[in-house]
Amino acid sequence: MNCHTHTGVLSTEPVGILSRKNFLWAAGFSAAGLALGGCTPEQPKAPLGEKNSSSESSKITFVLDYTPNTNHTGIYVAREKGLFKAHGLEVEIQQPPADGADALIGSGGAQMGVSYQDFIANNLASEHPLPYTAVAAIIQHNLSGIMSRKDDGITRPREMQNHTYATWNLPVEQATVKSVVQTDGGDPESIKMVPYEVDDEVLGLKANMFDTVWVYEQWAVQNAEVQGFPYNYFSFQSIDSVFDIYTPVIAANDEYRKSNPEAVRGFLAAVREGYEYAVSNPEDAADILLKAVPELDRDLVHKSQKFLAAKYIDDAESWGAIDKNRWSKFYQWLNDQKLLEKQIDVAAGFTTEYLK
Repeated sequence: MNCHTHTGVLSTEPVGILSRKNFLWAAGFSAAGLALGGCTPEQPKAPLGEKNSSSESSKITFVLDYTPNTNHTGIYVAREKGLFKAHGLEVEIQQPPADGADALIGSGGAQMGVSYQDFIANNLASEHPLPYTAVAAIIQHNLSGIMSRKDDGITRPREMQNHTYATWNLPVEQATVKSVVQTDGGDPESIKMVPYEVDDEVLGLKANMFDTVWVYEQWAVQNAEVQGFPYNYFSFQSIDSVFDIYTPVIAANDEYRKSNPEAVRGFLAAVREGYEYAVSNPEDAADILLKAVPELDRDLVHKSQKFLAAKYIDDAESWGAIDKNRWSKFYQWLNDQKLLEKQIDVAAGFTTEYLK
């Protein structure tokens, strides 16, 4: 989303960006300014889940990674449709604090929230890792890649050579770009790295601020189509399967999940129903998200939602599944490239026990 929303209040202009940089530097949002977390949804029309016999609800604070967007639709559907309540839960949705969602989940300030496989890798490699673990994949495959102007003819990584790339100056980011370019037979050293200084990748490309930029297909590419901007795009995972990482994921505080396994299972069951509803009813699901966050661009949300309907579950047996081989493959690559402070256990950082 847009960097200029860091004041804590969503911009009144259409929100059009879901960039990897903004995810990496997500900070400074006020839940009160967005009127999200504490608001009470309308009486559900027809809950999708069965009623829970318990008279008491388990309270869960769920922290987002950034401003609400179509990655989060299943969570908002679960709230709107009364699915959390049906599973005996009272869920508060919050924006991330200045130091990010991961820090809040790890400290126990939020019991659950949104993270990414690469964030968890950095945490595992830190001197004092925070105690939190991925428990479900929100989207089954990595939907990020490189977008460029159509006229430049950059349709594969090696064609990025001798062009500019908007960088965030992060080791894993730059190593990923250089790796796919080199693997494709290009010269990564010929790429001119320029600072990423835009809120909207499409506008940056239009203004020739850079030739190539890392984007999320479900948002920036859909934004380009909504704007009628001619573009080229290729995904990282289509070039090398090692980059088919889990981004984003739902993570849980370790102490909380171990002490409250049924609450975590109930939350994931409710959210799974929410994402399944979004798969089957993308138009209605988009409207539910827009009802919660009317500042979002309506056309973009609907286009993104239709795109993601086929991506939440994709080729997995069910929503939320995490394949240990895919997870480990990326962590092994990070170890091999020596991109972390220390070597990590390639099988660490996730569990699927609460999906059952």
